[in-house]
Amino acid sequence: MTTTMYLSSQLAVNVLDARSLLSAFGVLGVGVVLFAETGLLIGFFLPGDSLLFTAGLLCTTTADSGLKLSLGPLLVAAAVGALAGAQCGYLLGRRAGGALLARSRSARLREGAKRAEELLERYGYAKAIVLARFVPVVRTVLNPMAGALRVPVRTFTVWQVAGGLVWSLGLTLAGYALGSSVPNVDRYLLPIVAVIVALSLIPVASEVYRSHRDTKAKAREASG
Repeated sequence: MTTTMYLSSQLAVNVLDARSLLSAFGVLGVGVVLFAETGLLIGFFLPGDSLLFTAGLLCTTTADSGLKLSLGPLLVAAAVGALAGAQCGYLLGRRAGGALLARSRSARLREGAKRAEELLERYGYAKAIVLARFVPVVRTVLNPMAGALRVPVRTFTVWQVAGGLVWSLGLTLAGYALGSSVPNVDRYLLPIVAVIVALSLIPVASEVYRSHRDTKAKAREASG
């Protein structure tokens, strides 16, 4: 009985916790999670930002957590997962249209789809595809949305590769740089991850504020 409980605890993985995912699956898990988050609508809740940063941090020799990752394979896994996932999401959207999003019961996913469409309309294809990488949920739904809206394949591919490399490699190397410069930085992993999550929400808050401001401005113009 004790052995069974021990094995169960070892096999239990918290998919919302970057450290738990890395402990269970290592570098391979990074690629799989990024593919699911950027290519499959069911992956919208996965912690892409904090996972990349934490993985980079755990590649350093100053980390004293017992979990050590290799930077080279990590960068490859992160890039492949992010790029292949986005391209897969685009192809799914191109084939299924908006049906997948329309059938979703998740209010968070539908709101993300709305923001993704607004990004495409406001900033144009190139800028929206790059910016979406840095916005949770939006980076999940923009890819199938781009496919459904028939964004040209060449345009989407060029800009999703550019944005995907900056996002995946940038966050990973940022974690690595911090871990290399601060001894035993993994002791402060939870507050660091909290800061990363907070920073990732800034684009969302900015878009909400801008939308609210524009709506009020139009209302004043209409009443005046």
